[in-house]
Amino acid sequence: MQDFAAVNRDYAHARQHYRPTLPQTFNFAYDVIDAWAATRDKTALIAIQADGVTSRTVSYSALSRQSGQFANALKRLGLKKGDFAAVVIGRIPEWYGVLFGCMKLGVVSMPGTNLLTAKDIAYRIGQSGAKAVIVTAEHCGKVDAIQAECPSLAHKIVIGRTENPGWLDFDALCAAESPAIDQAAEGPFKSTDMMMAYFTSGTTALPKMVPRDFGYALAHAATGLFWMDLRETDIHWTLTDTGWAKAAWGMLFPQLLLGATIVLFDGKGFDVDRHLQMIHDFKVTTFCAPPTVYRLFAQQNLDRYDLTSLRRCMGAGEPLNPEVIRFWAKHTGSVIADGYGQTETINIVANFPGQETKYGSMGQPVPGFDIDVVDDDGKRLPPEEVGHIAVRVDGPAWPPGLFDGYLLADGTVDRKAFRHGWYYTGDTARKDADGYLWFIGRADDLISSAGYRISPFEVESALLEHPAVMESAVVGHPDPTRGQLVKAFIILAAGHTPSSALAQDIQEFCKTLTAPYKYPRIVEFVVELPKTISGKIRRVELRGEG
Repeated sequence: MQDFAAVNRDYAHARQHYRPTLPQTFNFAYDVIDAWAATRDKTALIAIQADGVTSRTVSYSALSRQSGQFANALKRLGLKKGDFAAVVIGRIPEWYGVLFGCMKLGVVSMPGTNLLTAKDIAYRIGQSGAKAVIVTAEHCGKVDAIQAECPSLAHKIVIGRTENPGWLDFDALCAAESPAIDQAAEGPFKSTDMMMAYFTSGTTALPKMVPRDFGYALAHAATGLFWMDLRETDIHWTLTDTGWAKAAWGMLFPQLLLGATIVLFDGKGFDVDRHLQMIHDFKVTTFCAPPTVYRLFAQQNLDRYDLTSLRRCMGAGEPLNPEVIRFWAKHTGSVIADGYGQTETINIVANFPGQETKYGSMGQPVPGFDIDVVDDDGKRLPPEEVGHIAVRVDGPAWPPGLFDGYLLADGTVDRKAFRHGWYYTGDTARKDADGYLWFIGRADDLISSAGYRISPFEVESALLEHPAVMESAVVGHPDPTRGQLVKAFIILAAGHTPSSALAQDIQEFCKTLTAPYKYPRIVEFVVELPKTISGKIRRVELRGEG
């Protein structure tokens, strides 16, 4: 296993010298999980039950044993390297046993969120030709309902008890097998071999399949070393669902590569008090959560909680207003570090330890990547000009952890996002004179009003500064004179009620934080916003296009 202890984490040094190279052969389950188990076995997981109190620890060796057993069980069922398996399992230790078991055999796992419907599962099986599904008991009915539509599906495996016929019991399958597996007989496993496949959230279209190879897992060392600043002694907690690519960032590869311990909370819903108390009870040292969570935390009296164990906190995915960052820093001593990446990448832009944190900025490019703001023709733009966030791909080596195209159902690869020597992320930003990137929005979400280009993200960031605004989404509304008007959909914070007076107050407030032409001329109060299963706002619905 690669030794990361000697890596110099100083950002300036790492930007100049960190050039990760992927070995020709690599398999995360063998080369990391089994290696940790054989050399310095320690606690890999703290699995906490829904009450937030009851817990048990799971060692690296336990993950190694169960994954070996499951790999042998899959082999006995006839699965082989290159076959696909759909996986819908919540935040329980068996999720790891399943993923690592698939890796040991070379079966391509497709993690999915617990929010997937029967139609969603059928779509994923149809796109991949999956031969197996592994789910927890609450999903058996969904799979049974669509099985006739999925001729490739040969094996259904359940974790937990079910009365549905035709299901194989996960525990029984594992108990019947040896944990020992001959890696040489199953391999070799190249770094470029497909390991997993995620599906994008589909904010404007059906989800796309994103293949992830074994090298992707190793490339996530940069996520752990530079953004998360993980140490072997850390207890790390990321709030995410196991079906999102964020789980690969926050509860899988960076943490286990660097030998940290992961908090795995099997809770439903979100209880603010319980989550804050668990940070103290389980001595969490590094913590990552969506900005919405930090905003909820900021409405609490944090003096009631001992959060002194925290040394590094992170957020990603949506605007986080500076007041919340200041509030959190005051009560914990930790400045929330924004980070950016996609299902298609590892962390590629972030605010790094030891560097100035500019509130509201995505940060700077991660070491090992050439990230810039470019125009439609691939030309690098000067500071303050809005353009595409792009990753340089025509250098001496392929950027570590970057995918190479969307896998289509017919086996071909869609590489339209690659052009002019760049991977175009589909997001836009501007870069300041110091090299910090400032997120503008999805390229197809920009609002054109009276000749101005307006970022929904920027307006939403301003709206969130108002004490009455809990969450917002901004879109363009058709207008015969201006082309589009800025329209804001707003969820109010507790203690506030919708009124025309409040709408006007929010509009006037927004004018003080942004250029006057950017303020929302239309305000609509709502109780919820349409989102994808990964929590991204579906502005296409708010615009009335879907």
